[in-house]
Amino acid sequence: MAQFIALLKRNVDQYPAEAFTAELLEAEAERARRLYTEGHNRAIWGRGDVPGAVILIEAASIDDAKAGLASLPLIQRGMLLIESLVPLVPYRGFAPRSA
Repeated sequence: MAQFIALLKRNVDQYPAEAFTAELLEAEAERARRLYTEGHNRAIWGRGDVPGAVILIEAASIDDAKAGLASLPLIQRGMLLIESLVPLVPYRGFAPRSA
C-alpha cells in the first residue's frame, strides 16, 4: 500500500457558501466516514487557509486514490476541487545510523 496527501478546496468561484447545504455536507461526511472504515481515508483535516480538506489516503495506486476521491458527492458535483494529490515516500532520516 502507498500513502497520498490530497489537498481539496471548495469551488467557491462557481458555488456560493449557501450551496453547501447541510444535506450535501452530511452526504459528503457519510461518504468520507465510509472511506475511512474501508481503510482508504486514514485521516482528514479541515484546511485553515481556504474552505476545504486535507486527506491522508492509503491506496494500492494513485488511480485507486483518485477513485476514492471521485466517489465523494461534492467532487462528483464539481463543488470540491482536487488541488493536489501527492504520493508520499518514506523519510530517509528515520532509519538508524550505522555505528
